[in-house]
Amino acid sequence: MIGKKKLVKAGEENAGLMDIGDGYGVVFKIESHNHPSAIEPFQGAATGVGGINRDIFTMGARPIASLNSLRFGNLNDAKTQHLLAGVVHGIGHYGNCFGVPTVGGEIYFEDCYHTNPLVNAMSVGILKNGETISATAEGKGNPVFFVGSATGKDGIGGASFASAEITKNSKEDLPAVQVGDPFQEKKLLEACLEVIQTGVVVGMQDMGAAGVICSTAEMSAKGKAGMKIHLDKVPTRQKDMKAWELLLSESQERMLLVVQKGKEEAVLKIFDKWDLPCSHIGEVTDDGMLNFYMGESLEAILPAEELVLGGGAPQYERMYTEPAYLKKINEFKADQVPVPHDLKRIAEQIIALPNIASKRWVFEQYDSMVGANNTNTNAPADAAVVIAKPTGKALALTTDCNSRYVYADPYKGAMIAVAEAARNIVCSGAEPLGVTNCLNFGNPYDPEVYYQFVHAIKGMGEACTRFDTPVTGGNVSFYNQSPDGPVYPTPTIGMVGLMDNIENKMTMDFKNAGDLIYLIGKNKNDINSSEYLHKIIGEEFSPAPYFDIDEEINMQQTVASLIKNKHVLSAHDVSEGGIFICLAESAFNRYLGFQVITDTSFRKDAFLFGEAQGRVVVTVAKENENEFLNFMSQQNTVFSKLGNVTGKEIIIDDNNWGDISDWKNKYDNAIGRMLKGNESIEALTGL
Repeated sequence: MIGKKKLVKAGEENAGLMDIGDGYGVVFKIESHNHPSAIEPFQGAATGVGGINRDIFTMGARPIASLNSLRFGNLNDAKTQHLLAGVVHGIGHYGNCFGVPTVGGEIYFEDCYHTNPLVNAMSVGILKNGETISATAEGKGNPVFFVGSATGKDGIGGASFASAEITKNSKEDLPAVQVGDPFQEKKLLEACLEVIQTGVVVGMQDMGAAGVICSTAEMSAKGKAGMKIHLDKVPTRQKDMKAWELLLSESQERMLLVVQKGKEEAVLKIFDKWDLPCSHIGEVTDDGMLNFYMGESLEAILPAEELVLGGGAPQYERMYTEPAYLKKINEFKADQVPVPHDLKRIAEQIIALPNIASKRWVFEQYDSMVGANNTNTNAPADAAVVIAKPTGKALALTTDCNSRYVYADPYKGAMIAVAEAARNIVCSGAEPLGVTNCLNFGNPYDPEVYYQFVHAIKGMGEACTRFDTPVTGGNVSFYNQSPDGPVYPTPTIGMVGLMDNIENKMTMDFKNAGDLIYLIGKNKNDINSSEYLHKIIGEEFSPAPYFDIDEEINMQQTVASLIKNKHVLSAHDVSEGGIFICLAESAFNRYLGFQVITDTSFRKDAFLFGEAQGRVVVTVAKENENEFLNFMSQQNTVFSKLGNVTGKEIIIDDNNWGDISDWKNKYDNAIGRMLKGNESIEALTGL
């Protein structure tokens, strides 16, 4: 998809790049580190964070924010608790030491991720337009430099390991997991950004999957060049490494640089200053071939073009078939689910579900304030809002995907993921700009998995086109599967939005007792695929919730106008847990309550806990209600009055459900209580 603000084509560079005005661009990307995190959660997650940040600064951008999207099994399970603690500790350790704030993300817990968790990491950076460094090799005779940490035997076979299913024998692949050093990466970041300013760098590429062989091939193929590489000149931290080990090692914090011939001294000086290895290991050739030597011995020679994406490999039209479980989904009848009488008890159960409850136990382990760019610390919004300091503008950032919706309907579910990301950006007062995605699926040779993949891509593509949010790049992660079957199809959407003026930021929290609460968007008698239906009622098979993309776009445009014209005091989208959870989350920050009358034309459980899409809750100052109503009368958007903000009580249909403090306690501490008593976790986190 071509976007008017895209500055590089999707997949052309290490990350996407979009114009944000004032001569600056935003660089962003999301990638997976699923399999390494399944067998060594700390290092698997930590090196995922390190790798995605290198993708940002290898283009010449300074990373300013990190996000993540995580999936685990049942939180009551000891293995899940071990994986969760390790992954969160790894993300926190690397990000906190590296000095980039973790400003947002999402976590879901579903049984299908028990063996194969998903760990998707996103990074966002800023650079001056025109100062981008390309991952290319050009100029016959130009020297090739290896810079960064010395090479070891960790991570050998990591790329192959990522393309295999998790089995009981996967623990034997532990050597394929890389080992990270965030302090080395911090030095590498500063050294690379400094060397770029000298103007002597022709191209730069991080050594990620498949290490030296991959980076040399990608840079050479892009520049239609070749390279002569002396592997014996690669700095090592282990003795007697063989040629194939040097080629395939995925040791972290390493870069490959091509610099102008005769300007080598400038590069050596900078990396010596930062106390980092810097070795002249070869030169660029013009024959398109990669020649790898150990001393005088030619170990391998092969064409660069054949090792890269597209490189002449055959393309196949794979067969796919509709998954058998969709028949059960289509047979679901909501009217066979009785409406519960004790709605308060249901609400108390829902607010403590791991997918709904506060993720405070997690985000308190992350440094979200380093760099002083994050505006959400005391003013929560639906998306993370980060100041882009060189411009005076702000960026709104989010990761979104409800994989159960995608499981129920791959096409519609993927559209919903894009729509929810855009909705979060809009509710924060920003304009959606572009998308990066991380497509997590099972074994593509399974026709039912491939059906999910094909239809999810179609849905995502359609939604991105309609929302004018081009896909700038991303990652595909297959083989997320265990002997019990594949994970839910999980096309994670990372979206960036632009806010020209930070004064336009909209927060989600209620402001004053007496403010009026309105719902923007169409209410529906819909409990499909809701947390309520799935986790409380126990129904695994139901359709995706109601979604109409035309209504969604219209609703989002209306909300954007309401915010721009300052007709509303808060905005929060209705998502997991329905209207009740949306209202509760809006009430918590200032310890305010709410009074709501349910609509008798809907099932009460659907009204309170249904997850029909395309809805946003806003609050309006009582004295401005007429102005708000006059504005809405000119819009072609359905809206309805829900009630009003109270001092501290939650009142549903004239029934007092108690003080907001009690509900906040349930919400804030649910996950911590589930983990309490696990001594290894408490020792690890100190929480």
